[in-house]
Amino acid sequence: MTAVRQDAWSAEDDLILAEVTLRHIREGSTQLNAFEEVGERIGRTAAACGFRWNSCVRKKYEAAISIAKAQRQKRNYMKKQTPLTAGSGMASLTSVEMDDGGYRSDGVTEETISIDAVIRFLRGWKNTVQESNRQMKSLEKELREKEEELAALREENERLSAQVNEVQTDYRVVNDDYKALIQIMDRARRLAFLNEEDEESKSRFKMDANGNLERIE
Repeated sequence: MTAVRQDAWSAEDDLILAEVTLRHIREGSTQLNAFEEVGERIGRTAAACGFRWNSCVRKKYEAAISIAKAQRQKRNYMKKQTPLTAGSGMASLTSVEMDDGGYRSDGVTEETISIDAVIRFLRGWKNTVQESNRQMKSLEKELREKEEELAALREENERLSAQVNEVQTDYRVVNDDYKALIQIMDRARRLAFLNEEDEESKSRFKMDANGNLERIE
């Protein structure tokens, strides 16, 4: 069983850290304030929260961070365009937002934009995963084809090796037959030479008293 450190960060801690930090970014506050708030909620120091955010959590929420920054810019722009004064200021803010997008308040507008952006992000992520799966299937198919091709080449190699062995065997047999034929021909030549010598040795002559040669049988 794997031991778990008592000070380990849980998924819930990471979620709280992400939500609070994104809210502070969206509202124009500093990340340090966010880390202090998170530390009070989960019983950790602001430094520990900052280290966790920068080392682990931040990379999971890059898209959400971009959205929060965009919302902060829009909030600042709206504040510059519509000064928040008592009474008429609030009415002016509501009127501008209803003419622009049909929303009732700044909070509703931000939440709607955030949800839409998250949906777009998830759809894009889904398309990325699907494309990765298609590429993986294509690679698997190509790998199977290469394995089949390799198996066919191995089979062809075995067949050719068997043919080479058969040819080598036939060559040895023919070579042995050729050597045997040469030996036979050599023996036949020597026997013929010996027979000629025997014939010559059988025909002998001698001279008689009158000086004539006579054959000795």
